[in-house]
Amino acid sequence: MSIARLLIDAGNTRLKWARVEDGEWRAEGSGDYRDWTALARALDGVSACHVACVASDAHARALAAVLAAAGVHATWHVAAAAFGEVRNAYDTPQQLGVDRWMALIAARARCRGAVLVVSAGTALTADALAADGRFLGGVIVPGLALMRHALHTGTAGVAPQAGTVTAFPRSTADAVESGIVAALCGVIRQQYDFLATQAGMAPRCLLSGGDATRLQPHLGLEAEIAPMLVLEGIARVAAEEDKG
Repeated sequence: MSIARLLIDAGNTRLKWARVEDGEWRAEGSGDYRDWTALARALDGVSACHVACVASDAHARALAAVLAAAGVHATWHVAAAAFGEVRNAYDTPQQLGVDRWMALIAARARCRGAVLVVSAGTALTADALAADGRFLGGVIVPGLALMRHALHTGTAGVAPQAGTVTAFPRSTADAVESGIVAALCGVIRQQYDFLATQAGMAPRCLLSGGDATRLQPHLGLEAEIAPMLVLEGIARVAAEEDKG
């Protein structure tokens, strides 16, 4: 008998999901918290789901209600002290965002060496994973949209629209966009350099999140886009729990 499960990455502003049947990915989808129609359709015939949620309490409650209405049992994951070779360096492991934890687990499965795991979403996170699987730590800064919003609301004369990234901006919109992208890329490059020094070699860099493709061309280092990294991690944790 075929067993269908749904993996859900519930971020701050958007949802991503993957339908898995007998260990094989059959379908993927995404949506926001204003319309649950697509997710409800994806739940048809699903026996259980695994959720990594960093959304607001209100969004989490709404998601739980959708799952309950579909009669689907949900496992809501949190970060742990360890999973396989990945070891959590946080002073309180459960305080690490579960999305970051799942991305680290997926990164370890992809790469045996040191790797910088970057998520460029509502917030940007850059997490360092050593070659032996130790999560060394990471940073969190506001993402592109949050930085734009901060400048728009905190200063006069700065419009909220995106500009163009250029070396020498000659408009306010371009100056804002170029400065924000430079700041975010600077964070990534700094953490990359820290990890390279610790590892004694150039690490890999994996980029996920809605703004990954926006930042990649400006990084000045080789970085691989991995849009489903959190879901890949959830899949690994779910498969291990199913064995037990």
